[in-house]
Amino acid sequence: MADMQFGIFTVGDVTTDPTTGRTPSEHERIKATLAIAQKAEEVGLDVFATGEHHNPPFIPSSPTTTLGYLAAKTERILLSTSTTLITTNDPVKIAEDFSVLQHIADGRVDIMLGRGNTGPVYPWFGEDIRQGIPLAIEKYALLHRLWREEVVDWQGQFRTPLQGFTATPRPLDGVPPFVWHGSIRSPEIAEQAAFYGDGFFSNHIFWPASHTAKMIAFYRQRFEHYGHGTAAQAIVGLGGQVFMRKNSQDAVREFRPYFDNAPVYGHGPSLEEFTAETPLTVGSPQQVIDRTLGFRDYVGDYQRQLFLMDHAGLPLKTVLEQLDLLGEEVVPVLRREFAKNRPAEVPDAPTHASLVAAAERTAASDTAASDTAASDTAGERTETADAADAPAASAHNPSEVAR
Repeated sequence: MADMQFGIFTVGDVTTDPTTGRTPSEHERIKATLAIAQKAEEVGLDVFATGEHHNPPFIPSSPTTTLGYLAAKTERILLSTSTTLITTNDPVKIAEDFSVLQHIADGRVDIMLGRGNTGPVYPWFGEDIRQGIPLAIEKYALLHRLWREEVVDWQGQFRTPLQGFTATPRPLDGVPPFVWHGSIRSPEIAEQAAFYGDGFFSNHIFWPASHTAKMIAFYRQRFEHYGHGTAAQAIVGLGGQVFMRKNSQDAVREFRPYFDNAPVYGHGPSLEEFTAETPLTVGSPQQVIDRTLGFRDYVGDYQRQLFLMDHAGLPLKTVLEQLDLLGEEVVPVLRREFAKNRPAEVPDAPTHASLVAAAERTAASDTAASDTAASDTAGERTETADAADAPAASAHNPSEVAR
């Protein structure tokens, strides 16, 4: 893959098409999601990510089931989540599910962790939304260990203790999936990502650029603080939201009814107000290119850009047309332009291959350091032994003392 990864994410909403009054069935929406993901690979995108929801009107309640199917149907695209609910899932199950998925997909897997903001979901899984941040911190601390330690003894506040536990299967090639921590507004999650040296993904679709800039700057500063590299070497991802037609006026006219009736932001600010205040871009491919390139002005060079394309009741045919435009006219230009003047110290987007290579370099470095230490210790022992065996200098022979 190139320096940056470009892809799409879905929230999996089942929404009535406001232009026809038709609501797809859950079966249709699930099948559409699979078609969209496969189309993303066909048009040359790098990443497909699915959300996780356990309440209507959403369908992605089992992300690894969806991604496992797609692993068998695709060859190149990286499969991820746009939220895995670390707060309401068991870290043991996350560790094992994603390790299995790693093996099925030959490493084309990473994961984005998030808290979730739907209050009723928490008690369905025995948790309290008021404990959202502590849950995210404690559960990820356990997940991080489960992927890296063969045998884990653990005790915390939010689950039963573990004694001598081994998560199976072990991660592919001994390397866990790369972890992104996703957040819209929580600096504690940016801090968590920085502490572990993980990636930070700013959802970026509902808030003004100034808010996103502050969150990313904070994460970069804390990443450097914890010694993982310079601020410029922190791993950053952004969300985006676009609707395109060859002619910008056609795009606005076609998308307006979907925007006006969308469950999340419909019946609020006008389309013009929302596009002015957030990264939502409705227009021509060139307008999408220009707007997306502008993200670098306030977050710096970054590693992953994902777009939301299939929401608000848009029919499958329209979404597939959008993906053609994205893959053929937008992403090739973004790849080229983002690569220009990209500082050498900015890391490429992480992949399984790059993580395996990094692990091998670390192991080789540790072995070399161990060998050097052992050699130094042996040398010191030899010098000590030689000194003990040497005859004592005689006061009657000053030349011996001089030697």
